[in-house]
Amino acid sequence: MFQRRRLKIALAAVGMLVSAAAGAQDYPTKPITLIVPWPAGGSTDLVMRAMAESASKVLGQPIVVDNKAGGSGTVGPATMAVSAKPDGYTIAQIPITVFRLPLMQEVSWDPSKDFTYIVHLTGYTFGVTTSAEGPFKKWQDVVEFAKANPGKVTYATPGAGTSLHIGMEQIATMAGIKLTQVPFKGGAETNAAVLGQHTMLQADSTGWRPLVDAGKLRLLMVWTGVRSPNYKDVPTLKELGYPMVYDSPFGIAGPKGMDPKIVAKLHDAFKKALDDPAVIATLAKFDMVPNYKNTEDYKKAVVEVTESERKVVEKLGLAKKN
Repeated sequence: MFQRRRLKIALAAVGMLVSAAAGAQDYPTKPITLIVPWPAGGSTDLVMRAMAESASKVLGQPIVVDNKAGGSGTVGPATMAVSAKPDGYTIAQIPITVFRLPLMQEVSWDPSKDFTYIVHLTGYTFGVTTSAEGPFKKWQDVVEFAKANPGKVTYATPGAGTSLHIGMEQIATMAGIKLTQVPFKGGAETNAAVLGQHTMLQADSTGWRPLVDAGKLRLLMVWTGVRSPNYKDVPTLKELGYPMVYDSPFGIAGPKGMDPKIVAKLHDAFKKALDDPAVIATLAKFDMVPNYKNTEDYKKAVVEVTESERKVVEKLGLAKKN
C-alpha cells in the first residue's frame, strides 16, 4: 500500500515535469500580454508597440500591449511581479525606476529577486524643452533666472524618481540653482503642461519632438553623449558644462521563476525585432538607439545600474532612511 502510494506520487511528479517541458516546447499557444508602464501615445508606448508587433511574427502569437501607468513607471512591473504567473504570457517593459525607487522609499518589490530578466533593448534621448512663447531662449537663461528667483523655475517630469527627475536635480546642484519638480504620469501630460505654460520647463524623452518640430516648444538641451542628428544646433549636457550622459536604458522582464526555455524564445523574438526595419524606423523617429544585451548580460547590468543609482541618490540626499 505504502509502496503503491509512493509510486503514484512519483508518477505524478514525472507527469508534471513532462507537462512543464511540453509547455515550454509548445510556447506560445495563446496571446502574450506586454505591460507598458506609461500612458498610450508616448514614445515608450509607440516603440514598444512596434517591437511587440515584430516579435509577435517570430513567436506566432499576438503580443497585446497593456498600458499600466503610474508610480514613475513602476506600477506595471510591480503588479506583474505580484500577480502574474511565470508562464511567459505576461511580461513588462522595465524602466530604470524599478531599480532606483527601492533606494528612495519602501516598495513592494525587490528588483534582484522578483523578476526574470529577458533582454535589454534600448534607451532614450532626453531633453529639456520650454514654450516657444516663453522667455527662455537658451539654457543659460534658465540658470540666470533661477539664480535670481530660487525655486520659481518649475519643470514637468513623468514622475518622481525617474531619470528626468534625478537628472534635473543633478544639473541644478552643479549649476548652483534650485528648481521645482512637478511630476506627471507620462509624456502626454508633460507636453500639455509646458505647452500651456503651467510649468516653465519639461524634462522628458522625445515625445516632445512633434511639438518642437512644429515650433511650439523650444529644445534647450539634450542629454546624449553627442548632439542629436535631428537637432544639430542643440547642445548636449557636456557642452553646457555638466559632465553627464543620461539615456535611461531599458529592457523586458517577466515574473520570477520563468522557464529558461521560454525566456530564450522571448529573448530571440525581441532580438530579431531590433533588426526589423519598421522597428529601426520607429526608434529613429524618437532618437532611440538599440542597446542590446542578452539575458546574462542584462542580469549583470541590473546589479551595476543599481549600485550606480545608489551612489547618485545618496549624493542628492534622496536615499531612504533606514
